[in-house]
Amino acid sequence: MNIEILIAAVKAEVKAYKVPVVDLIAVQTADPFKVLTATILSARTRDETTAAAANRLFAKAPDLKGLAALSANEISKLIYPVGFYKAKAGYLHNLPAALAKFGSQIPAEIDDLVKLPGVGRKTANLVRAVAFGKPAICVDTHVHRIMNIWGYVRTKTPLQTEMELRAKLPPRYWLEINSMLVAFGQGTCKPVAPHCDRCVIQNLCPRIGVTPRKVIKEASPRTIKTGGRTIISWNVNGIRAMEKKGFTGLVNDLRPDILAIQETKAQPSQLSEQLLNIPGYKSFWHSAERKGYSGVAIYTRLEPENIIYGLGNDEFDHEGRVLTLEYDDFFLINSYFPNAQHELKRLTYKLDFNAALHKFANNLATRKTVMVCGDFNVAHRPIDLKNPKSNEMNPGYSAAERAWMDNFLENGFVDTFRKFHQEPEQYTWWSYRFHARARNIGWRIDYFCVNKDSEAKVIDAAILPEIMGSDHCPISVRLA
Repeated sequence: MNIEILIAAVKAEVKAYKVPVVDLIAVQTADPFKVLTATILSARTRDETTAAAANRLFAKAPDLKGLAALSANEISKLIYPVGFYKAKAGYLHNLPAALAKFGSQIPAEIDDLVKLPGVGRKTANLVRAVAFGKPAICVDTHVHRIMNIWGYVRTKTPLQTEMELRAKLPPRYWLEINSMLVAFGQGTCKPVAPHCDRCVIQNLCPRIGVTPRKVIKEASPRTIKTGGRTIISWNVNGIRAMEKKGFTGLVNDLRPDILAIQETKAQPSQLSEQLLNIPGYKSFWHSAERKGYSGVAIYTRLEPENIIYGLGNDEFDHEGRVLTLEYDDFFLINSYFPNAQHELKRLTYKLDFNAALHKFANNLATRKTVMVCGDFNVAHRPIDLKNPKSNEMNPGYSAAERAWMDNFLENGFVDTFRKFHQEPEQYTWWSYRFHARARNIGWRIDYFCVNKDSEAKVIDAAILPEIMGSDHCPISVRLA
């Protein structure tokens, strides 16, 4: 393993990549206060959201004195919607008092930095390297993962990786290795389905523990099509939890024309003003009577002509599972299908719901295009989950559920994703257990289905596995 050749090739490759936000701030200023603050804000937050939040905060608090003058609530409002913004506001509010022990100066030593609120070893190393230019190795998940893929280390934790790199990585690489591998990990060597097919070091990398993406040659010129209306569907598994992870920032980054979400687990009265009124969107909510359960919602930039709440059946509608918006040329049915549950205890209820929804959708399709989206809670075929044989008796892959999906697609509707993509290992849900998402052990249970007479209106369909925050990832279509 010639680490110098690998690093040189990757360094040249990532020059054209997006620069991590902390590096951008370091270019703009050498102020350790701003580097530390931006690093705290950046944890589990998209770079674009971090940069905007940091700019708002620094406009009010350009230094430690300015930060000390702000209350935790004021800081919270300035940094929203970074992930875990309330906790980070608390860290920053307590930072001036914690730094009093160091003469109100940002310390440069790791052992001192980790004593500050919200600062772990990763942040401490990054601040030491970026703000002070001193030897440090910041090991985040990208560095830990890629160094193990290369076989340069054989470790189980980022801390073990840091210690091994300190012992064997030439010191001249210490300061740059983090930003280099973060950019490389975001752009090419992704945690799920890395792009080994176009990797600059594909002939040198041993690919230890890696399952590369499968590249299928396109048989049609569909990829050059542009325009249309972008619709995204996403089971968020709790909208209030997603808010803490930067949900509104993600919406602003993705900018769909329509965003349909499922499993909101909230009623509108429980939601913040920021969630109810994202700039540029109207929102509509159909919640379960039982608090903290089920629920669907739609954010739309397009003005609907009509809103239909539920299926007109109290047996299902009290669980808040269906919300339909009518537009001038199509209906969008946002659905959260029931889970058949352990030992298929709720299978009958689910099949009854499925039949009612199918009838509802068919009736609307006599008038105009119908798009049904959401979490169907079923993997249709063996290609749609990692371990089909071992799941044949389990909820979401039982024979009865798959048979209904066969009937749904044979009698009126088209699975838009499979219209364009036939490759395996394309999933939309992963268990939180056993590092399933990192290992891509998943299920495809989220769908956009369109009535067959309108199939030609679908320009494209995609899965967006890089979008984190829920145990599901978003899916999208473009509709002419």
